[in-house]
Amino acid sequence: MALQIGFLLFPGVQQLDLTGPYDVFTSLPDTRVHLVWKNLAPLKASSGLTFLPDTTFDNCPALDVICVPGGSGVGDLMEDDETLDFLRQQAAHARFVTSVCTGALVLGAAGLLQGYRATTHWASHHLLEPLGAIAVHERVVRDRNRLTGGGITAGIDFALTLAKELVGEQEAQAVQLLLEYAPAPPFDAGSPDTAPQSVVESVRRRYAGSIAKREEIVARVAARR
Repeated sequence: MALQIGFLLFPGVQQLDLTGPYDVFTSLPDTRVHLVWKNLAPLKASSGLTFLPDTTFDNCPALDVICVPGGSGVGDLMEDDETLDFLRQQAAHARFVTSVCTGALVLGAAGLLQGYRATTHWASHHLLEPLGAIAVHERVVRDRNRLTGGGITAGIDFALTLAKELVGEQEAQAVQLLLEYAPAPPFDAGSPDTAPQSVVESVRRRYAGSIAKREEIVARVAARR
């Protein structure tokens, strides 16, 4: 039977969190990939791109893999009981429960990372432990059947890592070759550990407001645990 992989789609999703892994998984043999939301109405990503869900919570099949991308909309999801219940129901039987970037915070809000090692985007990494996770500074982290990817572009690394588990290393390498995934960035500025300090401080200032709001949400969610 075909593998059933579902991405949670939501308003304010970070498109590359979704589309990077989506391209990997749709390249796998005998695989069906679903874009899942409460309804089938178009919704906008954080960048303004429009996405069209193809599966609703009510008609979603039992998934082998459930994946939660991140994005500006995760704050609302962390306090959305309908979405959290859907994730818990799917996680109860899924082979892998996964996330990319700040999607890990949504898994944490659903209680699905309690006692699990996990990672997320570096700017939100400090919010994992209040949600019960064991925060790990790695690009991809696996703990039993939980697989989490770091920020945004780490979603491709995450997806290839999971592809190896699902279809074997040779097929996963074939997908990597098909996508010509051979990163050669022009700057060594993809991590706060390597980027110039002035750049790190600039990015922190730019997103200080949204991080502060996310901290407030996490504090509320943690208080209810």
